[in-house]
Amino acid sequence: MITAIVLIQADNGRIPETAQAVADTEGVTEVYSCAGDVDLIALVRVRDHEEVAEVVTAGIDKVAGVQRTVTHIAFKSYSRADVEAGFSIGE
Repeated sequence: MITAIVLIQADNGRIPETAQAVADTEGVTEVYSCAGDVDLIALVRVRDHEEVAEVVTAGIDKVAGVQRTVTHIAFKSYSRADVEAGFSIGE
């Protein structure tokens, strides 16, 4: 599985509705409203990179109220104390 973090700038007057519509997008597992440079943060979990692009471009970017998105692929980091952790890209 691949986890992507999508930073979303949204129309100010539509943030709650936009957040709900993004949360209802297939592949999106969580949506957070936040203060700062972006209005929403969505977590996307899918099987491969092509699916990330599909969820963002055909899904999130098409939601009413979404102005702009920036996508980051997340790789899990482990503590040195975690001797049982293994590292692999895409789990």
